[in-house]
Amino acid sequence: MIAEALLYAATVPVTLKAHRRFIRYSVNLWSRAGRCSGQWAEHEERSKNAVRNAMVGLRQKRTAVVLGSGLLRDVPIKELAESFDTVVLVDLVHLASTRLWLRFKRYGNVRLIERDLSGYGELAAGKQPEPLAFLRSVPYLDFVVSANLLSQIGRGAKRRYDVEQADVMPADTVAQLIGAHRSALEAAPCKTCLITDVSYAVIDRTGKVHEEADLMHGVALSSVHENWSWPVAPLGEESADYQIVHKVVAAY
Repeated sequence: MIAEALLYAATVPVTLKAHRRFIRYSVNLWSRAGRCSGQWAEHEERSKNAVRNAMVGLRQKRTAVVLGSGLLRDVPIKELAESFDTVVLVDLVHLASTRLWLRFKRYGNVRLIERDLSGYGELAAGKQPEPLAFLRSVPYLDFVVSANLLSQIGRGAKRRYDVEQADVMPADTVAQLIGAHRSALEAAPCKTCLITDVSYAVIDRTGKVHEEADLMHGVALSSVHENWSWPVAPLGEESADYQIVHKVVAAY
């Protein structure tokens, strides 16, 4: 708890005021990633490999953008920084620990941007959500990665929909925002790599499935090349009797 509190305190002053309420989610993820490092290792390596595979054959490597860069545990930042002239990491929050690590590694061509990638605000204002429209202004863009972000957009939108504006938002808010992200990647004028968990299952010690859910809310993904399982909450993390396992896909 002390480490989490210190990390939170260190991240507040380097985070935009509008995004500070999300710091605790990033700190909680950092804490769980540490506790579950062994169980998450395969997922993190397969995510990195998907990005590496998607990079194969790129004719130019000028600018790469990583959407949902998070803790960088599932992003091959070393290869990206060494391969591209500029790497832009985009997320709501960049923890102080991540900033310090990047500085220590002396990745001088890596840029950090804080941005809400959900499109929720646009939809709430009655506009067509274009959460990735800013990519059109990125110079020399050759590669875009969406790194285990899409389901989080869906979860965050569902949380806001239920609590804040369920009476004024479209009933298909979550599906619209997931679809907008997918469509924007498909329309990008460069190579893209989408990594996302698409469903989850709650499984007991005997292997019996007690609950399942579609994290894409009916939105279909195309060009899926790989899939694997990710024990997001192994036995003992949230319950001694159940684990939560997500299905992850990589499309590129």
